[in-house]
Amino acid sequence: MGRPQEAASISFDSVRDKNVMQLRKLNTAIFPVTYQDKFYTDALNSGDFTKLAYYNDICVGSIACRLEKKDGGSVRLYIMTLGVLAPYRRLRIGSKLLQNALDLCKDDPNIVEVYLHVQINNDEAIEFYRQFGFEITDTIQNYYKRIDPPHCHVLSKTLVPSGKSNGVL
Repeated sequence: MGRPQEAASISFDSVRDKNVMQLRKLNTAIFPVTYQDKFYTDALNSGDFTKLAYYNDICVGSIACRLEKKDGGSVRLYIMTLGVLAPYRRLRIGSKLLQNALDLCKDDPNIVEVYLHVQINNDEAIEFYRQFGFEITDTIQNYYKRIDPPHCHVLSKTLVPSGKSNGVL
């Protein structure tokens, strides 16, 4: 079987009660950890920030987020997971999922930051997020309980509220 063709249709759907099992199945197939019910509750509560990605109507990827309120009314978006099934990688599906979440952040002036955790040896993921303006802002020792190495980097992107310039054209 060859690689999927680039010209195929890629679409997104928000995660809801009726399709949350798709997210569970994807996470089981993609990630080396098991997510508990709280993960799925947080994902459902994030509204349009949690999406399933379809390639020619086949569910092949997802982004799951959590909105975290900070003091003063500001909000951070935590990307809990972003993954695409191996045969469908390199088709920009993950990029489109991430860009969709970042675009949604622009519509909410209260969201001031997006962040996530990445295993310290996952150079491919670190480079992927750097292309979107994320920077390593912290390293946490022994963050993961059941995978090796257990350490992670925190990657963050500070968002500039609409109407304010960050000096970049």
